[in-house]
Amino acid sequence: MTDPTPIRFDDGAGYERMMGTWSRIAGGVFLDWLQPAPGLRWVDVGCGNGAFTELLVDRCAPKSVHGIDPSDAQLEFARQRPAARLARFAKGGAEALPFEHGQFDAAAMALVIFFVPDPAQGVREMARVLRPGGGACAYAWDILEGGFPLEPLLAEMRAEGQPPNLPPSAGAERLDSLQKLWTEAGFVDVHTTQFSVQRTFESFDELWEIAMLGTSIRQKMASLPDEVRHRLKERLRSRQAPDAAGRITWNARANAVKGRLKG
Repeated sequence: MTDPTPIRFDDGAGYERMMGTWSRIAGGVFLDWLQPAPGLRWVDVGCGNGAFTELLVDRCAPKSVHGIDPSDAQLEFARQRPAARLARFAKGGAEALPFEHGQFDAAAMALVIFFVPDPAQGVREMARVLRPGGGACAYAWDILEGGFPLEPLLAEMRAEGQPPNLPPSAGAERLDSLQKLWTEAGFVDVHTTQFSVQRTFESFDELWEIAMLGTSIRQKMASLPDEVRHRLKERLRSRQAPDAAGRITWNARANAVKGRLKG
């Protein structure tokens, strides 16, 4: 049985080294697919430490960007980013966005949908704060089908009888779930896609160090006896195939959705 301990995001710098890097890699591919127009008013729902927000500022020539997240530590990190020259960050939850109706042209959820306790309400909130004709989009790791960036480690944990903590709404990221969530929230021209990304680590030691910064992994590992952690690490090491320079490349897979409100 999966540990019911909630996954908490309380380390903006650690999140940046682990998931922030993955987020930018995947976010770039996502924006290539999305092809947003310049000059839009964006809201980044569940902005975390601002990794995707910074992509919006750097790549999309937005008129404005508002990032919303429930974690004070993540927001503190986000406010130190260069993106803060334009982006504004505030505390809030996806299910009750602190904005008026029709305030934005575009809404995004980057690696968030499976953390929203009520994903349908979160998507309805995006629709509420969009103007007529505005668009909402999201991408998330295909977590239940092996697409999470740390899947090789998660597989070893499951084999050890220590399954990792899952987000509260795991399954919301499935392509059919995303299609349904967007359609039922009133979006039209709803499209989904799946894409893969890669990240290369200089060595196994670097890979392991960065993996331990993952929020759910760190929480789970802290609860295990030392001998179990050591066994997991060595078994994972033995299953890697580094290149001639000792570098190790891991793959991840994400699902994405986009749709617009009727004008």
